[in-house]
Amino acid sequence: MKIELRSLGSRDLDALEVIERQSYPAPWSRSMFSAELRKPGALAVGAYLDKDDLVGFAIASRYVDAWHVMNIAVAPAFRRRGVGQALLERLFEVTAPDQRRGFTLEVRVSNVKAIRLYERLGFEARDIRRGYYTDNREDAVIMWREATPSEKAS
Repeated sequence: MKIELRSLGSRDLDALEVIERQSYPAPWSRSMFSAELRKPGALAVGAYLDKDDLVGFAIASRYVDAWHVMNIAVAPAFRRRGVGQALLERLFEVTAPDQRRGFTLEVRVSNVKAIRLYERLGFEARDIRRGYYTDNREDAVIMWREATPSEKAS
């Protein structure tokens, strides 16, 4: 499977919505995606199969002390094939020169597979946000990944 990673744009909104609805019980709206894609401090990376077939995405926003992974999703047929890991690694690569910021994200406490992926990539659980998810009031694990020494040296 040959996946190409590149920047997302407004041309991808339809595909983003499809993957989002397949992935989350309380999906982002089209306007939320559109706003993130226009935000100056945002990074939006897509994983494409056969040039134009979007199969996954990751969106992060730059804040004072961290890059916040706002949203990441992979189409069901492409999960557990390294797409999510590749997307996150691309975010780490693109932001490596930004020496002051690590990464943070929230993940459902029940999403054990995602938590394991994030841990493999250097994230650590730091806290719990009680009742964070609006669809069922599930708690979220707050995870952080500090910039690694090699990233800090870039």
